Amino acid sequence: MKLPLGVLVFVNHGGGDGDGGEVKVKGGGITDWKDIPMELLLQIVSLVDDDQTVIIASGVCRGWRDAICRGVTHLSLSWCTKNMNNLVLSLAPKFTKLQTLILRQDKPQLEDNAVEAIANFCHDLQILDLSKSFKLSDNSLYALARDCQNLTKLNISGCSAFSDVALEYLASFCRKLKVLNLCGCVKAASNRALQAIGRYCNEMQSLNLGWCDNVSDVGVMSLAYGCPDLRTLDLCGCVLITDDSVIALANRCVHLRSLGLYYCQNITDRAMYSLAQSRVRNKPAMWESVKARNDEEGLKTLNISQCTALTPSAVQAVCDTFPSLHTCSGRHSLIISGCLNLTSVHCACAVQAHRTPNMLPPSAH
Repeated sequence: MKLPLGVLVFVNHGGGDGDGGEVKVKGGGITDWKDIPMELLLQIVSLVDDDQTVIIASGVCRGWRDAICRGVTHLSLSWCTKNMNNLVLSLAPKFTKLQTLILRQDKPQLEDNAVEAIANFCHDLQILDLSKSFKLSDNSLYALARDCQNLTKLNISGCSAFSDVALEYLASFCRKLKVLNLCGCVKAASNRALQAIGRYCNEMQSLNLGWCDNVSDVGVMSLAYGCPDLRTLDLCGCVLITDDSVIALANRCVHLRSLGLYYCQNITDRAMYSLAQSRVRNKPAMWESVKARNDEEGLKTLNISQCTALTPSAVQAVCDTFPSLHTCSGRHSLIISGCLNLTSVHCACAVQAHRTPNMLPPSAH
């Protein structure tokens, strides 16, 4: 980094307040921490890619603390394996400009008071990861709903204590949500909550409902009608859904790119033919996008593993309709494991690869 002020030599002899610190400059006029220009501090902080170092730096002196308060917008504390809750409580009042905060845990540490502190101080927050926060209660969602209404991406996967009432409340206030991970939130991800998401969160693009086994067609159909820009939907393990859910998605969500139906054993050929027909039905809308000309529109990933009621002809129809679905080696995006009757289904390039050796002319003798 090129510094116009000359060569800075930082020597901190004092405590965290910076009163006992000293700054010496060769070829410049800075004599104390407080004399360092804020622009320079922000530039230095922007070059630090280690969040632990950023946190330590925030305690060096008042100048560093102010610079970090103004300059740091992304922070991850997933490295913290002990006392994360206390760390969040101490940092939230400093890092008030945060837009992204990752608090993923291997062992549950966070409690409601930490999330409430985040909500109280970090009003610009857009991306928040609270996955595996088993200790959190509905109070956390209520706090986020009241004070973090700019959220666009929220991961609360594994937060099994949240209720559908609290999730409904969150959806009614956080209407900018585009990405929501509810995997394993069995109590929260009910039809009632999904109806609220369909009603309020019309910009939703990605939703993970994996293993939320209370979800049925009522909830999924509400999503299909209320979230037309939905692109990724994981319904793996949602054992109650039927063809009606997939048909609604095929008819309403023309931008759907990834659909997970693992272990949804009520799904039949009717759902597959609906997906196949949707590309023809939605062709005019698709051609409005330049990407459509490169076959980038339509399903790119489909997981129908353990959907044992499906037949080869129906699944082949889907595979033929969407060129981005592959069964060939190294490109598996049509996932059919556990469906022994579907082994004859192949994508176009897999068929071509099989035919090519047989098309070679016989060698001359």
